Amino acid sequence: MTTLLPHIQIETAPNPSAAVIWLHGLGADGHDFAGLVPELDLSGCPAIRFIFPHAPAIPVTVNGGYVMPAWYDILGTELVIRQDAAGIRASGQAIAALIEREMARGIPASRIVLAGFSQGCAMALHTGLRFPQTLAGIMALSGYLPLAEDFATERAEANAHTPIFMAHGSQDPVVVPARGEASRDLLTRLGYPVQWHSYPIPHSIHPREVADISTFLSLVLAAAAARS
Repeated sequence: MTTLLPHIQIETAPNPSAAVIWLHGLGADGHDFAGLVPELDLSGCPAIRFIFPHAPAIPVTVNGGYVMPAWYDILGTELVIRQDAAGIRASGQAIAALIEREMARGIPASRIVLAGFSQGCAMALHTGLRFPQTLAGIMALSGYLPLAEDFATERAEANAHTPIFMAHGSQDPVVVPARGEASRDLLTRLGYPVQWHSYPIPHSIHPREVADISTFLSLVLAAAAARS
C-alpha cells in the first residue's frame, strides 16, 4: 500500500463535493500555492477540498546534488533530453494515491481537478492523463509533458477529452515557452481540448492567470455537477 504524501488541506466550505490536488514546483512545498486559495473567485463553484502535497526531499543533479523537495530528479537544463523516468513514475503513483483517497472519501474522479506548477505541472499532466478514471480537468502551469515519447501508448482513454488549462509566461527562463508550446502541440495533435494562455511574466503566476484559473475551475466543476 502506498503511503500517502504529506499535505496541506483547505476546505472552502463544509462537506466538499469537489477536490483540487495542486502540485508545487522544484524546491518548494505545499505551502507555495495554499495561499492562493483566498485569491480565487470560487463563487460559482461547489464546496472544494484543496490538497497541497509536499514532494519528498531528494538530491537534484542539476543543482549539484543539493537535497530539496522534488517530484523527480532534474538531470539537465534542457529538461527532456535525459529524464528521471523512475522518479517521475514513482511520484505519479503517489499522486494517483491522493486522487484515489479523495474518491474513497466520497468525491468521484469526475469532480477532481489535478493542478501543478513547473515540475508539479509536469506531474499533473503525466499523472492525470494516465489516470484510469475521468477527471474534471487538469491545470498545467508553466511546465511541460514529461516522457512524451511514451505518452501515446500510455495515455488513458478515460481522460482523452478532459479539459486542460495550460498557462505559460512568455519571459520564462526556467521552463522556456517553447517547451510548454511543444507539449501543447503534442496534446492538440492527439485531440485533447487544450486551453492555452500566455502571460507577460517570467516563471511565476500573473494576476490575470488567477482570474482565468477561477473561471476554469467554475466551468469544469459546473460541467461535472451537470453530468452527475
